[in-house]
Amino acid sequence: MFSIFKKKKTVTVDLSALEADMHSHLLPGIDDGSPDLATSLELIKGLQELGFQRLVTTPHILWDMYRNEAAGIQALLESLQGPVHENGLTVKLKAAAEYYLDEHFDSLLANDTPLLTIKDNWVLVEFSFVIAPIDLKQKLFNLQIKGYQPVLAHPERYNYLQNQKHLYDEFRDAGCLFQVNLLSLSGYYGKAPQELALYFLKKKYVDLLGTDLHHARHLNALRSSPQLMDHVHSLLDSGKLLNPGL
Repeated sequence: MFSIFKKKKTVTVDLSALEADMHSHLLPGIDDGSPDLATSLELIKGLQELGFQRLVTTPHILWDMYRNEAAGIQALLESLQGPVHENGLTVKLKAAAEYYLDEHFDSLLANDTPLLTIKDNWVLVEFSFVIAPIDLKQKLFNLQIKGYQPVLAHPERYNYLQNQKHLYDEFRDAGCLFQVNLLSLSGYYGKAPQELALYFLKKKYVDLLGTDLHHARHLNALRSSPQLMDHVHSLLDSGKLLNPGL
């Protein structure tokens, strides 16, 4: 006899259509991401298995905690390339940075220090999860004055802006790109970030998707979140998602 119940279609997480991930913390021992080489290799392998062909890893530059500089980041990337190749991994690696909008960042701009970019002049920036800088708009404007394109990292995770959505409209009008974390769409960080991420989808504010991968828990969460695929396909179908061009 034929069952009257239809079998549920199995959905697997395949992010190969994105081609590139542009937000992760894969360099060993440099911030709150991978602590060592072995972990870095496991995380890179996991991202390759999810379908990524290119990875732009973005260690924190937050002067009170992670005093990273461009030269050190590039040197660590180069030291990682050999082990990646030796372990049969074919994914291409590049390093940029996730710049925290603090006084050190202001000094980098004031001194015309070249910033690490995701692509061309695109610079990934973040700010406090507790309260926004009083001069946030001025900092973003200063970045643009220096010829850079601001990319706001995970804007959906600033819960205190939940009731100030007009600020996101102002950021967009000012020319900022938005990078949303994939796991925000699955509810990994909680209800409020998920709601904001879905709001950005509705407003067509999502320019880039990133894993923001720090550790194996993030990797496992990505693997077990098939509901992400509908959002990924919808964004790709819109033709506005910029990941494939990285």
